Amino acid sequence: MKLLKKLSEAAGVSGNEENIRKIIKAEVKDHVDQLYEDAMGNYIAVIKAPKSIKNPKKIMIDAHMDEIGFYVNHIDDRGFLRIINVGGFDTRNLFAREVIIHTKKGEVNGLLNPGIVPLHISSPEDGRKVPELSEFYIDLGLPGKKVKQMVEVGDMVTLKQEFKQIGDIVSGKCLDNRCCVWLGIRMLQKIKKPKYDVYMAFTVQEEVGLRGAQAAAYGINPDLGIALDTTIGDAPFGVADYKQVSKLGQGVCIKILDGSVICDRRFVDEFKALATKKKIPFQLEILPRGGTNTASIQKSRAGVKTGALSIPTRNIHTVTECVHPKDLDGALKLLCAYIEG
Repeated sequence: MKLLKKLSEAAGVSGNEENIRKIIKAEVKDHVDQLYEDAMGNYIAVIKAPKSIKNPKKIMIDAHMDEIGFYVNHIDDRGFLRIINVGGFDTRNLFAREVIIHTKKGEVNGLLNPGIVPLHISSPEDGRKVPELSEFYIDLGLPGKKVKQMVEVGDMVTLKQEFKQIGDIVSGKCLDNRCCVWLGIRMLQKIKKPKYDVYMAFTVQEEVGLRGAQAAAYGINPDLGIALDTTIGDAPFGVADYKQVSKLGQGVCIKILDGSVICDRRFVDEFKALATKKKIPFQLEILPRGGTNTASIQKSRAGVKTGALSIPTRNIHTVTECVHPKDLDGALKLLCAYIEG
C-alpha cells in the first residue's frame, strides 16, 4: 500500500494534476511501449499487443487522477482567504479542517472554518444552520500584507489528511480516484501478453464534468473502453438495505448503470462470466445518481462499447474515504484477466 499512500497524499485538484503525472511516470516508464501527455493533460500509457496478434483492437482503460478541492478566489486585507470549490462537497464535512495552499513559493498550511457565531455566544437557531461554502474562510495566522505576498488568487487548496490502515481497511483523502490510478499502474506493471493494444488513460478534470476522458477517447479512438472508478460503499447508518450500492470487502463492482451511463450489456456479461470462471468475488453496481467517465468514453465519436469496474468506497467525497484491499486485489485480477484474454 506504499504506492497508494503516495497517491492519496499527493495534491492534484482538477486542472492541477501534474504531481500525479510525475508519480505515474516514475512507476510505469519502464513497463510500457509509449507514454505521452495530450493537450488537456491526460497521461496515456500504451502497451502494444504481441506481433503474433494481427490487427489487434484498441482498448482504452480510464482512471481519472484529479481530486475534489478548492481554488483561492479572494484575499481580504486581514489575510483571510475565501475559496471556490472544484467538485462536490458536503459542507458538513468541512468544519475545522487543516488545509494546504499550494503557492508558487511552496506549500502553506492553513485552517478552514465557517465564518459563524462561536458556540458560546450563538443562539439555538445559529447552531442549527448548515453554512454554505461561501461562508468558509482559511486562516494562515499571518497579517494580510504577508499573506498577499505569498498567496495569489487561483492557487490550489487541498484538504490535509494522512493515509493509514484502520483495521482491515485503508483510509485517506481522494481514494476517489487514486485507488484506480493505483489499479491502472499495477495493471501496466503486471500484464505480459495483452490481446489488445492497451491505452491506459490517466485522465484529468473528471470531478468537474467528465472532461478529460472525452478528449482522451476522441484522440485514442478505441474499439473498446473500460472506466475504473469508485462507487458508494455500504453506509452503516441512515441508508436502507435496498438503497445500499455496494459493500466493502465483498468484491469488485461490475457496473450496470449510473446516473450518466448504461453500460454495454455484453461487457457486463463478459465480466460476470470471467469473474465466475476465475473465482473472483464481484458485486453488481447500480448507482442511481452521479456520473463517471464511462459516459464520456461511450459517447465518443460514433460510440464505443464500454463497461466499468468500480471499487466500493465508504465516506466518499470526504478526507476519510475507505476502501478494502481485497476489493482492489480482485479488481486487478479481473482487469488483467480480461486484457490478457
